[in-house]
Amino acid sequence: MSHMFVPGPVDVAPEVLAAQTRPMLPHRSKEFEELFRRNEERAKQVFFTKNRLFQGACSGSGMQEAGIRNFVQESVLSCVNGAFAQRWNDVAISNGKQADKLEVDFGEAITPDMLRDALKKKHYEAVTIIHNETSTGVQNPVEELCQVLHETSPDTLILVDAVSSLAGVKIDMDALGIDFLLTSSQKCLALPPGLALAAASDRAMKKAESVTNRGWYFDLLLMDKHRIKDSTPMTPAMSLIYALDVQLDRILEEGLENRFNRHTAMSNKVQDWCSAHGMQPLAKADYRSHTVVTVKNELKWDISALNKFLMTRGMRIANGYGKLKDLTFRVATMGETSLSDVDMLLNGFGDFMKQ
Repeated sequence: MSHMFVPGPVDVAPEVLAAQTRPMLPHRSKEFEELFRRNEERAKQVFFTKNRLFQGACSGSGMQEAGIRNFVQESVLSCVNGAFAQRWNDVAISNGKQADKLEVDFGEAITPDMLRDALKKKHYEAVTIIHNETSTGVQNPVEELCQVLHETSPDTLILVDAVSSLAGVKIDMDALGIDFLLTSSQKCLALPPGLALAAASDRAMKKAESVTNRGWYFDLLLMDKHRIKDSTPMTPAMSLIYALDVQLDRILEEGLENRFNRHTAMSNKVQDWCSAHGMQPLAKADYRSHTVVTVKNELKWDISALNKFLMTRGMRIANGYGKLKDLTFRVATMGETSLSDVDMLLNGFGDFMKQ
């Protein structure tokens, strides 16, 4: 069996993979509607929300586009501290929006004071925030950022990308007052790629009614009209819906708090080992991700050689992303990965160093 310590796609449990081989169903059938409704009800528990939840046949980037097209007519502030935060800004600009950037260096977090200052200068319809920046291993302080928005600009919609953290870290959507929270299947949910989940608040959906040119495929009002009837406007990713059905049972059986604690323990173990061996995590201690550890390659390891070595043992990690390639490497501690898997990886690191 392989052990992928890359931040998506991740390893998928055999019974979840097997669920995809079930016979197809017409997506306009009672059987499908029951399955679709059941998935939504259980997924809401993972999102900690009573809001409507969408199951889209796309990656998380598709839901980034949905958030922009549905909830922004003109102005949006993009909080940018990594490659995927930059992508959401790119999505906004390519859709013709006036997208300003609140930007910090890769490896830094967006702090409440920075956001407060930006909101004093200009009013925005929405703010986009990456909860967990996959490229840098930084977890932004979303709870505090939401608080700033509610206090400083209460009518600004809060759009949060939790692609690499939801189901691995607790994000209480309703308690935090998040308007749009999105994730995708191939990270902490430990499903194959190709499915995105997102929940939207009532006030966000009300705003969408006044936004023009929402498009068709990502029109959340259209999706909601069908969701109420337990279906989708377009053909869903049927095999992934089956896989989600099985995996949600497994996630809730483990227990959400247990799952969150496991992810925290795994990331701490990787961070501690790397620190003890002369390689510090890129993120500062208060903002370290619980699902992907980005490590400064201070020992100047040849990451390609490291991966060749690890793959002889059925493991692999990820190089740094974009401009951080070779300067950092990334170890994902997400999904089905266990503490014993992490031990096996760290033993592999130790053996690689002895060569």
